[in-house]
Amino acid sequence: MTNGDIWRLSATELTVLTRSGDISAEDAVQSAVHRMHQANPALNAVVEDLSVDALERARALDRARARGAPAGPLHGVPVTIKVNVDQKGHATTNGVVALKDVIAPDDAPVVSNLQKAGAIVIGRTNTPEFSFRADTDNTLYGRTHNPWGRHISPGGSSGGAGAAVMAGIGALGHGNDIGGSLRFPAAANGAVTVKPGLGRVPAWNPSQQAERGLLAQSMSVQGLITRRAVDLHVSMPSLIATDPRDPFHVSMPWRGDTTDGPIKVAFTKNTFGYALHPEVDKALDTARDALIDAGYLVEEIEPPDVFECGRLGYRALMGEVLTLMKGDIEAAGSQTIRDIFGVYFQEFPPIVGPELVQALAQRSHFAREWSVFMQEYPLVLSPFLPQPFFKPDRDTEGAEGVHEVLGCAVYSYAMNFLGLPAASVPARLADLPKGPQPINIQIAARRWREDMAVDAAIAIEERVGPMAPILWEKMSAPA
Repeated sequence: MTNGDIWRLSATELTVLTRSGDISAEDAVQSAVHRMHQANPALNAVVEDLSVDALERARALDRARARGAPAGPLHGVPVTIKVNVDQKGHATTNGVVALKDVIAPDDAPVVSNLQKAGAIVIGRTNTPEFSFRADTDNTLYGRTHNPWGRHISPGGSSGGAGAAVMAGIGALGHGNDIGGSLRFPAAANGAVTVKPGLGRVPAWNPSQQAERGLLAQSMSVQGLITRRAVDLHVSMPSLIATDPRDPFHVSMPWRGDTTDGPIKVAFTKNTFGYALHPEVDKALDTARDALIDAGYLVEEIEPPDVFECGRLGYRALMGEVLTLMKGDIEAAGSQTIRDIFGVYFQEFPPIVGPELVQALAQRSHFAREWSVFMQEYPLVLSPFLPQPFFKPDRDTEGAEGVHEVLGCAVYSYAMNFLGLPAASVPARLADLPKGPQPINIQIAARRWREDMAVDAAIAIEERVGPMAPILWEKMSAPA
């Protein structure tokens, strides 16, 4: 493999070579930077180029290695960081013009954990305003495009991360998820992710002026988007390292205990009245068959209520947003984002006052039902969205648009309200009228068992194959 092709390596493949010394950190980063400069102009996924600093850090790691210093688990792995998370000396804009000069005084835990493991940040990726859309566009940086084609949204709010990692810009893309912001971009771009459960990854922004609301604290998590499912096993153990600045972080190993006998998987196609597209139906069948062939016991059975749980959770979150964020959105947001939030409040009528306290109490009821159910079925295989991924700006098209983008996504935000881990992995490449498009499914897992969700994602990927090589061939083909 030539140096120019190193960017094609998965994080798993790359760490084997960088930690052994067969590839230098500088060569790994240089290849990723070259790919970034080649691919990013058409995508606008990376909105701050950190290639100069990245190459300096890579050379420093190579010099340390030459002196006998041990290589970290992610030695020389190029990574991107989303612009809503603090990176010392850089603006934490959250996609908002008014925040473009908010310079982080220190690194957030996810940034410091990645760098301590030897990863090298090559750029910062785009997010919608306030990181609160399932699409990625803002007046500060502009629109991010999906590498599969501009007729597909790149997802959000970690849309820059998803588009970047699938285009070959870094082997890992950092993102976060309060209602689906890791899984939407993974589904849009054909990437893989696992939304960690509550307390799994330490989180805090040193630049923040006030603490986040209780629901934002309990529903939002930090994570990674990757091209291969196995890369999550390689990278997530570094991300979950303890940081005392998050007092609610739960310090425990990435891998849990092995189970006796085959793992039971609850399988559902229920879309709660939304039409299930034939391509999504086929993707679910493929995922089910892959798990069966891999030795899982898959049973078609309904898990505890997802629809009521998800809708209640998102309405409660909207109540918190209305109370704590509406002033900032009105003062600093574009007309587009203000209009979108107006429709959010119609689709998910905010729960406020005493009813919000009651909704938070009800959260324990739903979590308990799922906890009991998952004693027998540690994994739940379900749709992520009932239809192939939507077009850009679909959420700007009034109530119908928001209903298609978020209203149907109950399997997404229900997992945030429950605090359960959930993986997203491609299970089919659909041949649609405007071109090929990945179809991702979701695998929810028992609390603290992100590793089990990733194992299942690996089994599905082994059947379907990774999407990135197909995408790169498409990107290099003449227009």
